[in-house]
Amino acid sequence: MLTWGGRGVPAHPARAGTSRRLLLAAGLALLLTLAGAPARGANPGGNCPPGQNDCNVWDDDPAVPPGPGGGGDNGGGGNNGGTAPKCQWNGRTIPCYDDLLGWFNNSDGCYYKLAEPQPEAPDGQQWYVRTCNGGDLGDQTVVLLDDPPPGYGAPPDPEELARRALASITLRPPRIAVAPRRSNGPGLVGLPVWMWASTGRSYFGPLQASASDRGLTVRITARVTRVVWTMGDGTEITCTGPGTAYDAKGRWAGQTSPDCGYDRGYARAGTYQVSATTYWTVHWRGGGHSGDIAQSRASGTVPVQINELQVVTQ
Repeated sequence: MLTWGGRGVPAHPARAGTSRRLLLAAGLALLLTLAGAPARGANPGGNCPPGQNDCNVWDDDPAVPPGPGGGGDNGGGGNNGGTAPKCQWNGRTIPCYDDLLGWFNNSDGCYYKLAEPQPEAPDGQQWYVRTCNGGDLGDQTVVLLDDPPPGYGAPPDPEELARRALASITLRPPRIAVAPRRSNGPGLVGLPVWMWASTGRSYFGPLQASASDRGLTVRITARVTRVVWTMGDGTEITCTGPGTAYDAKGRWAGQTSPDCGYDRGYARAGTYQVSATTYWTVHWRGGGHSGDIAQSRASGTVPVQINELQVVTQ
């Protein structure tokens, strides 16, 4: 007999941040005081695994979380599609513009911003605050340049703003349930299996956010486009929605799932580990441009016990 799972409540992790404005202001004042001789710019970079917010399931068996990285990213990391961000340092993506540090120069790994106030300078030259090592405030100097460095004054990159907006929301890994449930007795070989997942907006969308920079605003909408279930016997089943929870007294009792199930069932007895991955599409639009960023989130695993079908004869 098929049964259905209970319910769970997602956790809401707190966010934290730090400010660099006072440190930068103090450092800039000291650099301008010490600036004397002209300098030239250098010539030519359970427990959840990291990145997963919630790896619990709402079945009564404890879920086994996926391996490190299985939860996907909240933006800018693995599982992303589309064009790669333009500014990187030592293999990590960084903003091409920082309102405290200025514009990033890919050729030397430094940010540049006009020094304010400007010390006296020869005609045609200007003083810049240069922050190197990808924005390390401990590696900051004031340099005199003939021309703005590469990348200086570039307009905001709309895809970078889309990724900032994506980083401000949480795409949660799916909370999954299956029927039959081991706590209410095993399933049988050849009988259908039902699969379903939580339907909250954090798990399936749509979620919306925006990010702005220097007059440009980019808006994103994130939603799950498919769910791929791994049934533990080499079978993968793709569903277009979260599925339907099994109800032993409902209209579909004893039948195949109307929208997300393993209809033919397992061919052999055994214990199978079931998991699901949600695939998100994050559509962004702004500044006359648009695009998509692909994301995925992986659940933990839920065991399904299957026994042989016994034939009784008299």
